[in-house]
Amino acid sequence: MVGRVSKTHAYELGVTWTGNTGTGTSGYRDFERSHTISADGKPVIPGTADPAFRGVPERWNPEELLVASLSQCHMLWYLVLCARAGIVVTDYTDHPSGTMVENPDGGGQFSEVVLRPRARITDLQHRERALALHERAHELCFIANSVNFELRCEPEVLRT
Repeated sequence: MVGRVSKTHAYELGVTWTGNTGTGTSGYRDFERSHTISADGKPVIPGTADPAFRGVPERWNPEELLVASLSQCHMLWYLVLCARAGIVVTDYTDHPSGTMVENPDGGGQFSEVVLRPRARITDLQHRERALALHERAHELCFIANSVNFELRCEPEVLRT
């Protein structure tokens, strides 16, 4: 668009390790991976490592939060696009999954994330347009535009 100016948005939060069991990082098995994620005025998120890396299943790990961020961003754009297009969404769920590949040296990367959004709309005459808006949501998603792995979307649109 002509005349549009880029905007910069800043995100500040705190990540605090809470897993010192008394001897710090004196050995690989001598500390917990527990930590908290916080920001002013928001609930604290209990974090950990993936259980495969000595984390606990009851806390959120970075890999899960990355998959959740992709799903959230897609959903929020999709809902806005539907509202703008006059498509009334009454329910939306997603069951995303991600695949991470661990390298022999211990590092790794995600190879793909699959979003499986299911939207319910009031008028099925808009079904094809509602399905197509998932592609546009993907194009606009800030998080999707920031990753370097395959992100697939397998949407479903049903009547309310």
